[in-house]
Amino acid sequence: MNEGLIIDDNRQTADALNQMLGILSFTARVAYGSSSAMEILGSGFTPKFVCLDINMPGVDGTEILTYLRREPRLMSIPVFVITSDDQPETRKKVMKLGATMMIIKPATIDAMEEAFKKAKMLRS
Repeated sequence: MNEGLIIDDNRQTADALNQMLGILSFTARVAYGSSSAMEILGSGFTPKFVCLDINMPGVDGTEILTYLRREPRLMSIPVFVITSDDQPETRKKVMKLGATMMIIKPATIDAMEEAFKKAKMLRS
């Protein structure tokens, strides 16, 4: 199964991303926040990709990204950081932590399609 994982504390954003991914023929589980994401990942689920928000209460997206890159079964999966934080420092930080790509909110279907093509998960 080519199922991914969407992690965002904003339900509307997470559900919209899930719909966009569906249009691109991807399926995903949705975690509405970091604690449910860690529960899903801790259950042994290995997603084919992760769409990750950075600014979340409690454990933020950079901590989840760090966990993903340290966990052997998850370290090589593509992680698309989707955030409203358009600061160059944020981009530098998430890329250094191992993000595949950073997309600025609101994500569009075109931006998602381009990101998945660049990650070689969709044909050009």
